[in-house]
Amino acid sequence: MRKLVETVKNIWKIEDLRQRILITLLFIAIYRFGSFVVLPGIDANQLEALRQQTSEGLMALLNAFSGGAFSNASVFALGIMPYITASIVLQLFTIAVPHFQKMQREGESGRRKINQYTRYLTVFILLFQAPAYLINLKMQAGPALNVSIDWTWFMLASTIILAAGSMFILWLGERITDKGIGNGISLIIMIGIIARFPNAFIQELVSRLSSPGAGGLVAFLFEIVFLFLVICFAIMLVQGVRKVPVQYAKRIVGNKTAGTGARQYIPLKVNAANVMPIIFAQAIMFIPITIMQVAGNASWLQPFLDHTSFAYNAVFAALIIIFTYFYTAITLNSTQMAEDMKRNNGFIPGIKPGKPTADFLDKIMDRITLPGSLFLALVAILPAFAGIFGVQQEFAQFFGGTSLLILVGVVLDTLQQIESHLMMRHYDGLLNSGRIKGRSGSY
Repeated sequence: MRKLVETVKNIWKIEDLRQRILITLLFIAIYRFGSFVVLPGIDANQLEALRQQTSEGLMALLNAFSGGAFSNASVFALGIMPYITASIVLQLFTIAVPHFQKMQREGESGRRKINQYTRYLTVFILLFQAPAYLINLKMQAGPALNVSIDWTWFMLASTIILAAGSMFILWLGERITDKGIGNGISLIIMIGIIARFPNAFIQELVSRLSSPGAGGLVAFLFEIVFLFLVICFAIMLVQGVRKVPVQYAKRIVGNKTAGTGARQYIPLKVNAANVMPIIFAQAIMFIPITIMQVAGNASWLQPFLDHTSFAYNAVFAALIIIFTYFYTAITLNSTQMAEDMKRNNGFIPGIKPGKPTADFLDKIMDRITLPGSLFLALVAILPAFAGIFGVQQEFAQFFGGTSLLILVGVVLDTLQQIESHLMMRHYDGLLNSGRIKGRSGSY
């Protein structure tokens, strides 16, 4: 406790860091305030059907990412997800499309062009997602719409408002990155998720204490202990890194290497795909619900509508393992890494430069991706196990899945940013020993 108090005092002494934290808190407050500003013409008291729809499944994930704005029919209802989708598409383009590969190699100018294209694609996605959200809003909460408003004009005006709201959130995230403590987009997603925790915590506590046979306070304390263990497990998964040593030559005399430079390391992450496999798998698992809505009642799809069923979780876990290998393969270019090492006179001790180095890196990644994918699948299905043991649906989401991994990753990155500011000014860091590891490894 004393160490924490001293760290807070040190943070407050650094004027630049203090201003960055206060600016970050201000922008977060603006974002949370906007999450409760309802679209014009909507009665917020008649949105119960929409809130019920967003209590589970993919809708619950979207609602969690928006901090409840999705179920509130807020001007920020679409949140930051359209930008995340556009970023993923552009990231895939930089891997598969030669034109975008060339832009990525252009350095800072290329990154600016890719960011510009990402914003254009975000607006394009919003022009489709906003009307789809409004149509769903009319189907789920038709009485909430003001009957005196023309539907066409409402669609047009609300589409512009929703698109502007999402782009404003993007602007807030960029300002947090530039003027605040960094990681603006990730921090906004984390705030949206964690904003639902107090309500879920209180609901779970009340449920355990008031329901007969629910276990009372003892069962609730057991849940908290288990949640703490799951968080520790998630931290290990996020920070897991396999370091591959690389030796660089000091100088080249003729065709021979004269001397060697300092040994460096390539940090290969155990979970290089982060939360992307879970997001992809959840999108696939949402297909049975869509088929049910179009084709009517199909008995063979019923097991896939129950998030606690064995069939659902088995398929879900298998998809996560498959997508982990797929996403790792397309994002980690071992051939490019081997060429870069060879170009800079670097080599892995005991491995020949060129193709043998690329094959060696592929072999290492195959070995560490398997346990990483299994652990990721386990974390993803833990909320289903929590639901089986009677944990409320909203509180069970914090026992694993995308929400937990994002929370852990962003918190570690934010602490690492604060740690860097403290260490640059010769203050003690947040820990007595060692350095904080973010999602990208050790700093």
